[in-house]
Amino acid sequence: MELTIEKRIGISSLMDKVVSAEEAAALIQDGDIVGMSGFTRAGDAKVVPLALVERAKNEQLQIDVYTGASLGPEVDQRLAEVGAIRKRGPYQGDPVIRNMINQGDILYVDAHLSHNAELVRQGIIGPINFAIIEATAITAEGYLIPTTSVGNSPIFAKHAENIIVELNVSHSETLIGVHDIYIPENQGERGPVPLLKADDRIGEIGIKIDPNKVKAIVISEQMDAPSLIVAPDDETQTMANHLLDFLRSEIKVGRFTNKLAPIQSGVGSVANAVLEGFLDSEFEDLQIFSEVLQDAVFNLIDAGKVSFASCTSITISEELQKKVYANVEKYADKLMLRPQEISNHPEVIRRLGLIAINAALEVDIYGNVNSTHVSGTKMMNGIGGSGDFTRNSRLSIFVTKSYAKGGAISSIVPMVAHIDHTEHDVHVIVTEQGVADLRGLAPKERVPLIIENCVHPDYKQQLWDYYNEALDLTGGHHTPHNLEKALSWHVNLAKNGTMRLDK
Repeated sequence: MELTIEKRIGISSLMDKVVSAEEAAALIQDGDIVGMSGFTRAGDAKVVPLALVERAKNEQLQIDVYTGASLGPEVDQRLAEVGAIRKRGPYQGDPVIRNMINQGDILYVDAHLSHNAELVRQGIIGPINFAIIEATAITAEGYLIPTTSVGNSPIFAKHAENIIVELNVSHSETLIGVHDIYIPENQGERGPVPLLKADDRIGEIGIKIDPNKVKAIVISEQMDAPSLIVAPDDETQTMANHLLDFLRSEIKVGRFTNKLAPIQSGVGSVANAVLEGFLDSEFEDLQIFSEVLQDAVFNLIDAGKVSFASCTSITISEELQKKVYANVEKYADKLMLRPQEISNHPEVIRRLGLIAINAALEVDIYGNVNSTHVSGTKMMNGIGGSGDFTRNSRLSIFVTKSYAKGGAISSIVPMVAHIDHTEHDVHVIVTEQGVADLRGLAPKERVPLIIENCVHPDYKQQLWDYYNEALDLTGGHHTPHNLEKALSWHVNLAKNGTMRLDK
C-alpha cells in the first residue's frame, strides 16, 4: 500500500500531509462553507464526510455543502440526518436530505448546473473554506487527477482557501488521461470555448492545484455508491420505440443522418431506459455529449453503437461498475470527463447542435414542463442540467410515463404546478402513448397533439373537458385557462388521493 501511495503522490513534500479521515475532518469548523467533489453519486468525497458525521454526533457542527450534483449516502443521507448540513446546493437525490429540505430543516439552493462555477467566481457562493476532492493521483506537475466525475471540482480547487484530497487507490491509474480540464477566464475577459466536436480535447489532464493549499490527504478505497436506476420495462421500451420512430421521420425529411447529432440524456431510470432503446436500432456511430453517462451508454459502447462519449460524471450500476472499472483501458479512448461548466455550457451545446432527452415530472397541455416540484411545493431532486440542455439544444425532447402512482396521477395536466421549462424551450413530448411534436405551433395547436398522442386514456376526456371549458370562459384567448380550475387536479390529489375528478 505504501508504495502505491508514494507512486500516486507525485509531489514528495505532500507525503507529510497524509493523515487519517478523523484528523482531516477536525480541520473543518462549524459554519464553514465546503465545496465537495462528486456528481450524481460518482467521484464524491466519502471518508472525510463520514468522519464529520461522527463529530456532529458529539459537538455543534453545521456546514454549507456545495457540490457538482447529488452525492452518495455519506453526505446526502448520513451527514444530513445528524443535522450537520445547514445549506445544500445545487442538486440532491437522496430521500433523507429531500425530506429534510421539504420539512424546512435544510436550506436548499436549486440551480442550473452550468451556473454554479460563475457563482463561485463572483463570490456569491463563498468564501469556500475547504474543498474536499476525491482523486486517483497527484502528479509531479501538480495536477490533481479526479476519479469518476469532475463536476465543480476545478472551480472549488481554484477558489477554496484550503484543499483536502481523498486519494482513492481503488481506482485504476488508467484514469489518468481520461479527463479534459478546461477552465474559462472571468466573464468579460474570456474567448470562445474552443470545442468544435464532442471528442475534442481542449484542456489539461487534471486540475492544477497550489500544493500549499493542500492541508490533508486521506487514503480511501471506498467505491462510488451504485446508481439507483431500475431496469427498462415494457412502457419505457414503448417510449423508446416512439422516440426512434420520430427520429426516423426526422431523417426522412433530411434533418439528420443515421449518425444523428450528439445526444444528451438526463439522469434517471426513464431517460436511461429510453436511451437503451438505441441498442436494437439501425442508428450507428453515435456520439454522446452529456453531463452523466449511465448504464445505457456503456451498453451502447459495447454494442459498437457509440463511438465516443463526453461527460462530467460516470454513474452506473454495481454490476457495470465491476465490469467498467476493472477494464478502464477498454473504454479510455472512447471517454472524456470535463468540468460541468463545459459539459453543460450553453455555447457548446448550441454549437454542437445536440439532441437533448430529459425526464419530466409533469407536462401541461401547452408544453410547459415541471421537472422538480411534486404538486408544486415539494422538491424532488432539482433542475440539474436539464435547463442548460433544454434551452440550447437543437432538439429538446422530454420523456415521461403518462401516469404515476398506479393511475392516481396524470403526468399531463391542465397547468403544471411549477414551471422549470417553458413551452418556448420544449420541442417534443414522448410518453408510452405516443409523441407530440410541438415545434412551430401556437398554443392552441399544441393542445390536441398533447391530449390525443401523450395522455393516458383515463384522463383524455377530463383534459378535453377542461380545455373546452377554458375556451368558452375566455372566448378563445391566446392560451385559454380557467384559472379557478387550472390546479384543481392537484387539489383533488391532495384531498382525495387521485387526479380523477370522478373519484
